This record gives sequence, C-alpha cells and structure tokens, in this order.
Amino acid sequence: MSDVARLAGVSIKTVSRVVNDEPAVHPDTAERVIAAIEQLGFRRNLGARNLRRGSTTGTVGLIVEDVGNPFYSELNRAVERTAAAFGRQVLTGSSDENRDRERELALEFCSRRVDGMLIVPAGMQHGYLVPEMRAGTPVVFIDRPAGDIVADTVLVDNLGGTVEAVTHLASFGHRRIAFLADSPNIFTASERLRGFREGCARAGIPFDERLVIMRTPTEQNVGEAVHRLLEGPDAATAVVAGNNRATVHLLRALAHTGGPRPAVVGFDDFELADLLDPPVTVIAHDVSALGESAAELLFARLQGDQSTPRKVVLPVRLVARGSGEVRPSA
Repeated sequence: MSDVARLAGVSIKTVSRVVNDEPAVHPDTAERVIAAIEQLGFRRNLGARNLRRGSTTGTVGLIVEDVGNPFYSELNRAVERTAAAFGRQVLTGSSDENRDRERELALEFCSRRVDGMLIVPAGMQHGYLVPEMRAGTPVVFIDRPAGDIVADTVLVDNLGGTVEAVTHLASFGHRRIAFLADSPNIFTASERLRGFREGCARAGIPFDERLVIMRTPTEQNVGEAVHRLLEGPDAATAVVAGNNRATVHLLRALAHTGGPRPAVVGFDDFELADLLDPPVTVIAHDVSALGESAAELLFARLQGDQSTPRKVVLPVRLVARGSGEVRPSA
C-alpha cells in the first residue's frame, strides 16, 4: 500500500479507502490509485484484513475422498455454487480414504480459519473436531456420518436403494445375485450390504456369502472378483455393484469374459451409462442435491441456526436402462 500511495501521490489512508470501496474519495484520485494498483500488481491480503476487522475469512473447507472421482467432482461443484451464493470460496482437499490425511486436512483448514467445514469422513474418530466446533466452527458430514461425535449429516438412502436393486433383479427371475462393493469398513458400503441382505430376504432368496465380495474396487480386484463370481455351476446370474467405480471396473472386466453376461445394476449413476451396450441400469441419486443440502445446512449454522444436529436422508431412484432387465440364461 505504501508503494501504491507513493506512485499515486496520495496517502496510505486514501489507498485503503479506494481498495475497500469507501466513499469520500474524489473520482480522479480513485482513478490514479487504481492505475497504480494495476501497474504494481497490488493485491489485498484478505486474511490479514479479515483478522484485523475480526470478521470471517470468507472461506469454507471441503474434504472428499478423491476429487478426481466424478462423483466427488460433481459434489464439489455443487458446494462451490452454493458457497458462491453466500459470498464464500471453497478450499478442497482429498483424504484418499485415509483417516490420518482427513484429520491433517481438517486441522489445516481450521488453522486457516475457515468459516465452516464439510467432510466426507474417511475414519470413525472425530473427537479432534470438538474444540473447533465449540469455538464456533460448524461442521457438516456428507455421504457418511461422523464416527464418535454428534453433528449435522446429509446421506442418501443406501439401504433402500440396494433393496430396490435386488427386488428389481429378482423380478426378472434371478436367484443367484452377487454383491460387489467397496471395503465393508466404509459406511456406505456396509449400509448397502445391509440393504442387499434385506433385499434377498424380501425376495425369498437365501443369502450366500460366497456371492459377496467387498474390497477396494480397483481394476485388478474387480477382475478377480468377476472370475470368481461367474465361474462354475453356481455362478451368479446378476450383480449389484456397490458404487460407480465398482460398476465401471465390472463392465470393463465383463467386456473381456466369455459366456453369458450377467444382469447388472449399479449404485450411483455415471457419465455415458445410458450409451453403453446394453445401457446400464442404476440406482441413481442427485449428487448435486447432496452437496447443496450439506452446504445450505452449513450456511444456516453460520447464520445463527442453533437447533439440534440434523440427519438428512435424500431419496434414490432406480433407472431401468437394459442391463438389469435381462433374465438368467438357461
């Protein structure tokens, strides 16, 4: 600011008034100051300004599993849109499904004095957030609940969606239905397994542990699972895939296998699912609504809402496109 004031031939106070859009600055003077700012490349230190004023930093933190996953990219954009409507910017980090990384990111955002945080939790221990929450930093958990604290949470109907997937496949005559999902220590995966069990019970299908494979859905893991599930006289005739990555890897593995192709229903919609051959039947939910609902809840807290913590469960729907509507081969 001293450099700008010197170049424009004005006082530092005048520069401050111009950059903060305060009145009582002559237009010609303001124009000289703006020209000096542009020439010198001056940028305000918003953090310092806000600390001096005792106001907010104008930022919120968002922690997801992997921002490269299209699911989390869409979630991130929804949070950004909502934050922009409230005049905030979003700082985003990926935990890589690592609880230590999640904690590191959360505390880093807190040290930067974000106004609030949105977290897709990787771990089940969140007591480290209690001091920050008591100090006035609201936290909302997305897609999965906190492990050991009570906090606002926005989820989707994981159980109901998987029940619907199994019911749908059973209606086409399938009795050997496999479940291919992420690690069982992840909340969404365990809830979808619970829904799979319940769906089998409702359809009168005996639950067979041999048809359940729950591992990190990498290309190799899913390829091995497909080989195991589709071999032998008791092979699965249908598969419920537990998330978008599991579905994509499953389809890739099926493209390289011979023999009858199983019916497939995936949990989470994904890009181009409707253009594949056959188009992929999915349990879909509105990812943007998930991000928007969580962000709106966070900003309600920032605006003074002190009601008890809420749990919001968003609906899902089955989108029948073809892959889940084939009957078992003879």
